[in-house]
Amino acid sequence: MKKFFIQTFGCQMNVYDSDRLHATLATRGWAPTDKIETADLVILNTCSVREKATEKVFSHLGKINKLKKKYNLEMKIAVIGCVAKELGKVVRHRAPYVDYVFGPQSWHLLLGALENTPTLCDTGNYRLDKFKDLATVKTQAVSAFISIQEGCDNVCTYCIVPFTREREFSRDFDTVMKEVDQVVSNGAREIVFLGQNVNNYKDENGKNLADLIRATAKIELVKRIRYVTSYPTYLTDELIDLFGSEPKVMPFLNLPIQAGSNAVLKKMNRHYTREDYFAIIDKIKKVNPNVVVSSDLIVGFCGETEEDFQDTMDAAKRVPFLVSYSFKYSPRPHTPAQKAFKDDVNPKDKAERLKRLQDLLHRIQKDFNQACIGKTVEVLIDQDKGAGVFRGRSPYMQNVKIDTDKEGLLGEVVSVKIKDASSFLLYGELA
Repeated sequence: MKKFFIQTFGCQMNVYDSDRLHATLATRGWAPTDKIETADLVILNTCSVREKATEKVFSHLGKINKLKKKYNLEMKIAVIGCVAKELGKVVRHRAPYVDYVFGPQSWHLLLGALENTPTLCDTGNYRLDKFKDLATVKTQAVSAFISIQEGCDNVCTYCIVPFTREREFSRDFDTVMKEVDQVVSNGAREIVFLGQNVNNYKDENGKNLADLIRATAKIELVKRIRYVTSYPTYLTDELIDLFGSEPKVMPFLNLPIQAGSNAVLKKMNRHYTREDYFAIIDKIKKVNPNVVVSSDLIVGFCGETEEDFQDTMDAAKRVPFLVSYSFKYSPRPHTPAQKAFKDDVNPKDKAERLKRLQDLLHRIQKDFNQACIGKTVEVLIDQDKGAGVFRGRSPYMQNVKIDTDKEGLLGEVVSVKIKDASSFLLYGELA
């Protein structure tokens, strides 16, 4: 039996895509392996949001080629995802030993290519075809990703997604719900809906994300519902109201602001001001004051001043942002910013600002975790570590470690008394 190895870079949507590819290869007689040197097929599912991520792919390719030469000259190598779309045939030029190159909307073609075509580069947009042709993920995980929307029409000037994932499209409501039923029957108790602009999901019959959430919440075995990533202006009153009316919707929302300065937001082509963003947060808090928000933040965007950066620091404190991601701006090919703006912020200033911001975000998260000591939180158990140790997640995505003599807790929501906390982990016992 031939063996395959998949390495995934980047976002949760890539994880979902890799899981579907994994499931489909398994149905076609391939066996997974966790050792590249034993694989007959190695697949890199790539992300190109940041320049470092792209270069990391080529670094890994070089290592894989050395293993191919040493252990298996017949090994096939495939690069799929956003780097493939961004660079196309450049991948084959820089790494001529790569056999297959497919973009994020065409990688389902790899399955046919393995049987019929020695090498192939196809980065076209086949939209929904990959969902039709690939096996449903037969996950045994407690938390399951379900991709419902891809692409983006916003054209933020720094972002390569409109090029790599192209225009927005949504999957059919009934097809999504069929997949939800499938993963729940396999043990999933938390459903996480995914999309570049997930809260702008709308199928051809007008069904929206709120409809999906309400339908999913009716499934008795589903205990928690989340969704990522949301665009601020698409967060409708209908979605906001669900934070108060539907207890299965977790009080934790990823709502990227990207920058706290109106001047920078305008240059980024984000369709809101900082005041608009704060008004949305206030509306959420009125519905449910326990909702906590995470964000994505970029420092050092073209023309950013120290005053602009302080506006971002102020936003992080004011909300405040928990479990957030922050990055230095790097110009990406095929983006408006690369053509229209000069990357004129000193690299040292970028690095220093990023450190200040990450130090702040770290303190916010540590203080939030420390404030949980002595409290009882509801934890969904998603890992049985053995020897009486379980891991789970709080409603706010905090990792929680639990020592207990009880068994059979996987997939259960349990009350946990928090005894201690670090910046990234809570420690507790069953209440």
